[in-house]
Amino acid sequence: MFEMSYAISALPILLSGIKLTILIAVAGLGIGFFIGAVAGIAKCSSNKWLYWIAAVYVEIIRGTPLMVQALYIYFALPMMLETKIDPIAAGIIAIAVNSGAYIAEIVRGSIQSIDKGQVEAGRSLGLNAFQTFLYIVWPQAFRRMIPALGNQFIISLKDTSLLTVIGVGELTRQGTIVVSSNFRAVEVYTTVALLYLVMTLTISLVLRLVERRMQAN
Repeated sequence: MFEMSYAISALPILLSGIKLTILIAVAGLGIGFFIGAVAGIAKCSSNKWLYWIAAVYVEIIRGTPLMVQALYIYFALPMMLETKIDPIAAGIIAIAVNSGAYIAEIVRGSIQSIDKGQVEAGRSLGLNAFQTFLYIVWPQAFRRMIPALGNQFIISLKDTSLLTVIGVGELTRQGTIVVSSNFRAVEVYTTVALLYLVMTLTISLVLRLVERRMQAN
């Protein structure tokens, strides 16, 4: 039988996990956007070295599970470098590296979707290649990225639950800690699921409002 009192009593520790979940997702995606933007632009480059470096990175990351990447960053990488890494830092790096590969494809697709006539128009106005990209191509491409970037944020937010394997005290791990003390898995994990749902629905709502605002402009 579902006892609401157990769900309510678990809320304080679960809310502390939410703060860390959001921190890791925002920081990881912020860094991931920078990585993805660089890799995505490189995949549009005529320079073969830049293209292949970016392509190899994207294929390796997209072809391996996030959990394995997190374990590698937290356990294997410090052994090779003979150092230690904080679990939260490892989690942020894992989310950044993982999301960066997917964002790279979002960036590449958005840039390549811009009509070549826009580039030609920019060059005809006397802009060089960099100026044309910066002032004409990128602003239009970025507008087209926003829905996909919003979806990636939702994915990365949920993916933080996998970081429990390296001891990061995010929402899922805090739920597991509570369950280990009161053995009320139904109430606690139902609450955890609802909290994730609230976060993802909020992001989806904000994303729809942003899209409508952009369409109106």
